[in-house]
Amino acid sequence: MINVVIFDDNNYRRESLEMLLQMTGNIKCSGTFPDCINLAEDIKATNPDVVLMDIDMPEINGIEATEMIKKYFPSVHVLMQTVFDDNEKVFASICAGAEGYILKKSTPAQIIKAVEDVYNGDAAMTGSIAKQVLEAFRNQKFFQTPANFSLTNKEKIILSGLVNGLSYKMIAAENNISYHTVNSHVKKIYEKLHVHSVSEAVAKAIKEKIV
Repeated sequence: MINVVIFDDNNYRRESLEMLLQMTGNIKCSGTFPDCINLAEDIKATNPDVVLMDIDMPEINGIEATEMIKKYFPSVHVLMQTVFDDNEKVFASICAGAEGYILKKSTPAQIIKAVEDVYNGDAAMTGSIAKQVLEAFRNQKFFQTPANFSLTNKEKIILSGLVNGLSYKMIAAENNISYHTVNSHVKKIYEKLHVHSVSEAVAKAIKEKIV
């Protein structure tokens, strides 16, 4: 069961999302909040696996809230919600640690799939945003020499697949291994790179020229 919490200042949308999630067999909604003023307390009280976070929030915006979540609750996955495909804000969200984003006009099926994707370790984002993230890190001048994080050859292959935007299932099929094996390798990669999400792993891989 995937435990989801919603942060959105629109009452109607919060209620609609909660209803949608509660109708899904493998997802439950343990809390909805109109702002992030008591973010830490709210996260501790609900212990979510995934947070559905509105980008444009009063007082503390969704990008700032994502940074806080990733700092104090690194195992919590963050899925951003936005009205427009605003590359600048979405890019900032991904850099803050969000695993992906969805447009508010997305269909119920797309929302559910995005929640499941980030929960399973896959990044939920469009190709244009993924490309922007990659290009931003590739263009940094201070990324000079590769670092050694003691990754095995197999872990580098798995990490390379993530950098190229492949899902766990696609990596498993391409390397003739099981989904479970990919997941195990990714956990070890996270430990060695000191990251907590696919987006962070990809960013560090490119920054440090690991693959």
